[in-house]
Amino acid sequence: MTSRTDEALGYEQARDELIEVVRRLEAGGTTLEESLALWERGEELAKVCRRWLDGARARLDAALAGAGEEAEEESGDSGSGTGTE
Repeated sequence: MTSRTDEALGYEQARDELIEVVRRLEAGGTTLEESLALWERGEELAKVCRRWLDGARARLDAALAGAGEEAEEESGDSGSGTGTE
């Protein structure tokens, strides 16, 4: 479960902290308890990043869908007199 603090993290903050967690895990030298705590924190941070990325993807998809609808409307109402009938 993510905390309110995690929900307030921006993507870049969560990503940077996740990078640090991974670096510490890869470096080794931590106890089993510390490693488990780092792993759990990394999982939480990865979820925060995933939520940000999913939200960004949804916004892009909505913008692209809106742009596609506008283009269809413009081509349907063209009346540009191209002479193609």
